[in-house]
Amino acid sequence: MDLVMVSVLILTCLLLFSHWKQSSTRGKLPPGPTPLPIIGNIHQIDVKNVHQAFTNFSKIYGPVFTLYFGMKPAVVLHGYEAIKEALIGHGEEFSGRGKVPIFDMVLKGFGIGFSNGDAWKETKHFSLLTLRKLGMGKRSIENQIQEEAQFLVEELKKTNGSPYDPSFILTCAPCNVICSIIFQNRFEYNDQVFVSLIEKLNANSKILSSLWAQSYLSAKIKEHEESLDATNPRDFIDYFLIKGRQENRNQQSIYTPENLTATLIDLYLGGTDSLKTTMRFALLLLLKYPHVTAKVQEEIDRVIGRQRSPCLQDRKQMPYTDAMIHEVQRLLDIAPNNLPHEVTCDVKFRNYLIPKGTTIITSLSSVLHDSNEFPNPETFDPGHFLDAKGNFKKSDYFMPFSAGKRVCLGEGLARMELFLFLTTILQNFKLKSLVPPNEINVTPQVNGFAVLPPPFQLCFIPV
Repeated sequence: MDLVMVSVLILTCLLLFSHWKQSSTRGKLPPGPTPLPIIGNIHQIDVKNVHQAFTNFSKIYGPVFTLYFGMKPAVVLHGYEAIKEALIGHGEEFSGRGKVPIFDMVLKGFGIGFSNGDAWKETKHFSLLTLRKLGMGKRSIENQIQEEAQFLVEELKKTNGSPYDPSFILTCAPCNVICSIIFQNRFEYNDQVFVSLIEKLNANSKILSSLWAQSYLSAKIKEHEESLDATNPRDFIDYFLIKGRQENRNQQSIYTPENLTATLIDLYLGGTDSLKTTMRFALLLLLKYPHVTAKVQEEIDRVIGRQRSPCLQDRKQMPYTDAMIHEVQRLLDIAPNNLPHEVTCDVKFRNYLIPKGTTIITSLSSVLHDSNEFPNPETFDPGHFLDAKGNFKKSDYFMPFSAGKRVCLGEGLARMELFLFLTTILQNFKLKSLVPPNEINVTPQVNGFAVLPPPFQLCFIPV
């Protein structure tokens, strides 16, 4: 290597080191491993086991530490106390959404999940109010879920007890619930438009399906504009369009076609993808642990019987079933490191000064797998959510929906669906595995942003 090349390399390293020092001294960032030029700390993180890497760092640097992804610092919060203090105790300061380039490209800062500032707050507020008007948390939406659960049962009966991959059918049910809220109509499971929608969702998950969904949603919005009756809103789209017409002279209004499309994508994907993944994982675990399945079905027989559909009131009398569903979500750990947060201003946190705009990573895995709260956290055990008398036991460490101001908008709806869909399936079918339980692999697969159960088949035997 000649002298010029050596000089350029040394100068580059000095410039990068200077940039790192400047960004470090701008605020008093938490401690962390020394980053390398250009790549930062990426070489020290096993992408197949990020949770363990973060745990190892926390043992050295404490529950709040700094890592560099490239040349940008990110503060990692590890453990319940640190995450609670940030997301709840300093909720406003930690409420920003960190940058995710692919989502920024698709959604362009619109919608709920990846927007920021006043636009995010107003869109979230409007969406919550509208979803409540449309029945979220009320008897009307419970009836819709119960009806969809019966359609689900009828489709599963058509398998005639043959080996069957439930991925498609478990996407259809929650998708139809959210479609009834957004579009005011459900689809038949063999409807070709619906089938195409499900295939895109299952094939591409959240990111790529968003690109395809935009044109479909734009067509639905146009249909609604042409038939809109401002005195009789039918669904979420109608409420949004009516609000937009009321503010048509406001240049700063969030009620634009772009924001409506992005918000619908958030609601549609958020209300479908995680639900079908959680239900698939639940069925897989119930195959792996037949003694758990037997206890749940005994509780269903005792509390509900076979003559009526499960309802939400039943949950209060079914602590084991409720605990089983919580344990499925805990073990699945569907968003191990949450979506990135960002501090909205310079914030003093635990004697550190974190500069405005710094990315915050919250390790939800460190909470859901805390061995002090959940003994043997890698083991599927509904007892994690039961007290000594067998009553359901709440845990503040149960954070699959995140916490604070960015908590999942559809948490209440998701909990309703999981209970009603799973109890209805177990009320009507015996689950039969194709292999002995000890040969069933239940280790979730990490695929980019998504955590997915391994593929499997089972037989639904009517009872």
